[in-house]
Amino acid sequence: MATEPLPASALPPDPGAWHGGWHARARHVPSPNFGPRPPDTDIDLAIVHSISLPPGVYGGDEVERLFTNTLDWDAHPYFDQIRGAEVSSHFFIRRDGELVQFVSVNDRAWHAGKSSWQGRDNCNDHSVGIELEGLEHHPFEDAQYEALASLLADLSATWPIRQTVGHEHVAPGRKQDPGNAFEWARLAALTGWQSELLPPLSMPRQGT
Repeated sequence: MATEPLPASALPPDPGAWHGGWHARARHVPSPNFGPRPPDTDIDLAIVHSISLPPGVYGGDEVERLFTNTLDWDAHPYFDQIRGAEVSSHFFIRRDGELVQFVSVNDRAWHAGKSSWQGRDNCNDHSVGIELEGLEHHPFEDAQYEALASLLADLSATWPIRQTVGHEHVAPGRKQDPGNAFEWARLAALTGWQSELLPPLSMPRQGT
């Protein structure tokens, strides 16, 4: 039996945040890498990722280029490892807290890959992907936590978001982001969300 969304956030949601699945305060960089969600699918899961290109290098436009299929694969040796990848996320939160959006929340972004959560496979079908500019197991910035908490408040006011987890939780063994430096307790404090909305603290963490 489906559960009702739990009380979402200590932060007041913005009633004018959304226009056709696009956040009014985000910088819009539309990606071609998306598709339709399955019919009658509730958007009830948020998945937190981390990404930087090249790994550990911040402030450039490489992530935006990756998600829009315009990355120069020959610009850095690391890019050979992801050459030809066609991926996307709904949101990207930069180190300074800037919110960038690539795909409408109403559409299915390509962020989780092979994944499963609470018995449901293909998490892209029913989730929102949120990338934090960063490196797994490395600390994130205050501004990123604040922007993430605000975004989750706005999302949960419009869609039945019932839980927020990491990529590492829906693809254990394959993915490690956002990693053991991500402060779930801090996110809980900022949002005011009950523990049922966040990963169980007893879950195994990659890299620990």
